[in-house]
This record gives sequence, C-alpha cells and structure tokens, in this order.
Amino acid sequence: MANISVTKMSSKGQIVIPLDMREGMKEGDKIVIIKNDNQLILKKADDFDKNIEEDLEFARRTEEAWKQIERGEKVSMEFKDFIEEMKKW
Repeated sequence: MANISVTKMSSKGQIVIPLDMREGMKEGDKIVIIKNDNQLILKKADDFDKNIEEDLEFARRTEEAWKQIERGEKVSMEFKDFIEEMKKW
C-alpha cells in the first residue's frame, strides 16, 4: 500500500521529508531524485537499482490519472476512498 504525505518547498528549494516517510532513513543518507514529466521520485541511493522499473511504472500511471482528471474523465473522491482504490492496484 502506498503512503501519502504532504510537504512544501521553502524559498531556498528545500523540502522536509515528513517523519512518517523517513522509516529506514538516517541523517547523511544519499537520495536520488528522478524527474518524470511533472513528477519527482525520491529513492535512497543504496536502493537505486532495486525496483526502478516499478517506480517508473507507478509514476507513469499516476501521471496518466492526473491527465484523466484534468480532462474530466475521472471524478474526485474522499481521501479514504482514494486509498482504498489504490490498494487495488
């Protein structure tokens, strides 16, 4: 199941990774950032080659879903309903 958290960027371009998303990470860990169209994927450098194709497929599916929403092909839903739908993926 995917976890979702929201953060924001500072005026210096810095972001804070929310505490609930830092499991398995420690100070000094290197992070790889992958830009895929309008998405950013963060991945620990140690794990970079693990599941990269799955990460990119998830990004592709998410991007397509956003395009469908923008075209009015999808409906908005409550967060809890969205999470239940994501569990089916």
